[in-house]
Amino acid sequence: MRIQIRPTLVFGSKAIKDPAVIDLVWLSTLLKDIDQGKTLASACKKAGLSYRNVWQKVNEVEEALGFKLMERVRGHGSQLSEYAMYLIQFTEDFDEKTRRLGQTSLAHLEEGFAQFRVKSEKRWRLVSSSDPMIQKAVSEFTRYDLTTAGSGEALERLLNYEVDIAGFHVSDPQSSKIIAMRLQKEGMQIFPVMKRVQGLMINKGNPLGITRLKDLLKPHVRFINRQKSSGTRLLLDTALAKEGIDSRKIKGYEHEEFTHSAIATAILAKKADVGVGVKSIAIENGLDFIQLKDELFFLAMSDELALNKEIGKLVRRIRQLSEEAPGYKSVGLKRQIAEWI
Repeated sequence: MRIQIRPTLVFGSKAIKDPAVIDLVWLSTLLKDIDQGKTLASACKKAGLSYRNVWQKVNEVEEALGFKLMERVRGHGSQLSEYAMYLIQFTEDFDEKTRRLGQTSLAHLEEGFAQFRVKSEKRWRLVSSSDPMIQKAVSEFTRYDLTTAGSGEALERLLNYEVDIAGFHVSDPQSSKIIAMRLQKEGMQIFPVMKRVQGLMINKGNPLGITRLKDLLKPHVRFINRQKSSGTRLLLDTALAKEGIDSRKIKGYEHEEFTHSAIATAILAKKADVGVGVKSIAIENGLDFIQLKDELFFLAMSDELALNKEIGKLVRRIRQLSEEAPGYKSVGLKRQIAEWI
């Protein structure tokens, strides 16, 4: 990009909406070519205009100025008038005087553009299954718009190109491989970031004596569930089916919350006795915890986005935080996920 301040002739009164305009730099270049011995035809060719078109423009300028710029001399081509020589000198002087101003203006313009680039910096839409490590990591960066949704919804929105990054978790290798194959087929990269523990969150001291999933069938036990599209809900339903437990017989099974923290809050508020969530949230809220299943948490995104250094920083930060929190473990080596992708 470059900035040029160029003198321009504008013909006609101020009231004219579309006045004729002649660039004096263009005109003086044309006149200099003629003065240096070039024919008008060759000068026209260099200017990228037809002979007729150039003469028309020159005639317009001469009519507006009231004097001739060039004369046709038989056998000698076109010769410049003293007015034309003055116009060339004026344009050269103007160009010299404004070159430094143009450079200064360009520097100011670049500074302004730099500020706008910061303001309009690309932001990435990240939709993720509820997880405190994801939320904490994203809060430390400025370029992510985080939305919490179930793993299934997050993946669906990524595949529909509604978001840039999807965070999801899977509790068994077979399901993980199916998801990975689908994502890779659509040109997506998958990054394992952590392993976490899911289980039953219950009141401190376990007053109702809950020790296993079958205890959820007790008539005095009030359960609170996660929404249908969440990975936690899928984990629970898979575990219930494996043990032959009819979910319709669980009191409160139809009552749903959208985050692990909301489940913990409901238990603390005595609205429920038990719910499924991650170990770190149970500990954070002073609840007891019964482990059910380990699962892997992944981030998925396009191949192109996966190469971005800023994305790499987020992945590393999630892994770092997961090493510091109870119930989590950082995952990044291929051998750690060999059976999952």
